[in-house]
Amino acid sequence: MHILVPIDGSDCSFRALEFAAKMADRYDGSVHVVHFTDEETEATDTIKQRARSVLDAQGIDADPEVSTDVDIEFRPGDRVGDAILDLVEADGYDHVVMGHKGSGTVERAILGSAAETVLRSERVPVTIIP
Repeated sequence: MHILVPIDGSDCSFRALEFAAKMADRYDGSVHVVHFTDEETEATDTIKQRARSVLDAQGIDADPEVSTDVDIEFRPGDRVGDAILDLVEADGYDHVVMGHKGSGTVERAILGSAAETVLRSERVPVTIIP
């Protein structure tokens, strides 16, 4: 099982990473961690370090990746969701595990939701961690 875990720095995304690490261990799989952003900043470095700590604690030898190939100015959730789906297709992931903060209707309408975009595509099995 080849698992993709997109992280955004939220607590729920790190809970998703912990869940995916345990899932990979149980099913003899691998975990690939990616953070999508329009530019790398100190916050990006912090997210990568925290992800590395989670992976180390679970005994997984993988380096979190940062992708700056996404325009997140308009409806960033939808754009990130589409980028996740592109990565799933390009690299052949079997499963996506991601966090979801449970934003309100207005926020989803304005910003979109990466988790909802991936889930509604029905292209890959998805586990959503609150």
